[in-house]
Amino acid sequence: MAAAPSKPNVFIAATGGTIAGTQANVEQHGYTAGELGVASLVAAVPQLRDIATVTGEQVMNIPSQDMDDAAWLKLAKRLETLERSDAVTGILVTHGTDTMEETSFFVALTVDTPKPIVFTGAMRPATAIGADGPVNLYDAVAVAGSTLTKDCGTVVVFNDQIHSARYVYKTDTTRPDAFTSVDRGPVGAVDTGHPVVFDGCAGSAFRQPMAPIDSISALPKVDILYAYAGMGRDLIDHAVLAGAKGIVMAGVGDGNVTDAALAGLRDASAKGVVVVRSTRVVAGFTMRNAEVDDDKDRFVASAALKPSKARILLQLALLKPSSLAEIQSDFDTW
Repeated sequence: MAAAPSKPNVFIAATGGTIAGTQANVEQHGYTAGELGVASLVAAVPQLRDIATVTGEQVMNIPSQDMDDAAWLKLAKRLETLERSDAVTGILVTHGTDTMEETSFFVALTVDTPKPIVFTGAMRPATAIGADGPVNLYDAVAVAGSTLTKDCGTVVVFNDQIHSARYVYKTDTTRPDAFTSVDRGPVGAVDTGHPVVFDGCAGSAFRQPMAPIDSISALPKVDILYAYAGMGRDLIDHAVLAGAKGIVMAGVGDGNVTDAALAGLRDASAKGVVVVRSTRVVAGFTMRNAEVDDDKDRFVASAALKPSKARILLQLALLKPSSLAEIQSDFDTW
């Protein structure tokens, strides 16, 4: 009798969030995030033992709106260590949904990923009627342990879909189908724990990290400013005075702003602050030299990256001496 195939070893790095949240009253909308530890999450889905040998640790236990640079560095350094472990087949990060698009992208740009790193979470707390955390956890473990996804790098698994960390954004405040790869579409799907990968997760993984996490001790200050009709330059001037090394402008349309705001951005650039034009629009690209003369004004266009991800890429680009042309190349490449 042939021996049963060995199960993959999936390590869960838990960080808190709604998936670990509880409600005092299931009939009320409010809840407290990060109440349950990783052991409780695993115990709630006993079917996990059928598809993987699951271990884990509580790296932190916070709502994801409290994620900051220090938390990113701590998590990414731990994930890099796990990537180097022969005892780990794949890694799952449980995370709050509010900043999952940012943390997963930071990890994708800083952690070497010969093994898959999978982010998941929940839109409903663990004690809610119709909690989505258990099925997301089950699917994410399946993806982390699958040989089909070993070249996918960092992905987000949510609501039966596999998304590249580069392209995914949270697009709904409360529904279980809150995550969308708005300009590209998902790179795969999960059907009751069985991953299906489209074109080998093309475009989701990076061959080498943009900025290896072992070399990062701190991140430069980069602010996001939101454009609106009648916007002045005061917020831009305040960001410069507060020490911003970079500004990501979430412009209207194709990254546009008022004449007053444009003058503020020009002055900021002249003072050495790197200005990246992005868009507040949900989908679409911010193209260079479209309605703004980026060459003349010494701006960078964010290409496919929306403001939340553009900020992270700029933070990492500013870690090394770079010309504006080199930073633009980073945005076009990563």
